[in-house]
Amino acid sequence: MGMSVTISAATEQDAEQIFRLQYLCFQSEAALYGNYRIDPLVESLDSVRQEVAQNCVFVARLGEEVVGAVRGRITEDGAASIGMLCVHPRLQGHGIGARLLRAAESALAEERGATRFRLHTGHRSEGNLRLCRRVGYRQVGTAQGADGIPMVVLEKPADTYAATA
Repeated sequence: MGMSVTISAATEQDAEQIFRLQYLCFQSEAALYGNYRIDPLVESLDSVRQEVAQNCVFVARLGEEVVGAVRGRITEDGAASIGMLCVHPRLQGHGIGARLLRAAESALAEERGATRFRLHTGHRSEGNLRLCRRVGYRQVGTAQGADGIPMVVLEKPADTYAATA
């Protein structure tokens, strides 16, 4: 019988696995844009550790292995910024990303008072855009990432997370 994937808050001990998983998962994004200096690939392990300690970080586990992760924090305008959503390539397409989003949204709304959720993804990242739209996000603008990648900015009201994820 196979193991099931569980979602839980990340701990300090998860930082290194999150760091490695992020590096693996964002290779395809880097290839899509021809830019291997995108933020997820150049972030340091210390930065990941700091995120886990200070912000809302959830992981998906298959046994002891971290196979997915997402991060969120409240911004100055009361929105929850959600990012670095990644699922191991061998497990993509099984709803783990949506489950991670739901966990982050729930915690950010209920525990940290988010009024809306905001995330961004590369303009060519069709799979990411499909997932975001499927769980209720709508495009509200565009931006350019610090790494030079054109981004699509998406949002949804915080009171819709339970019904859409």
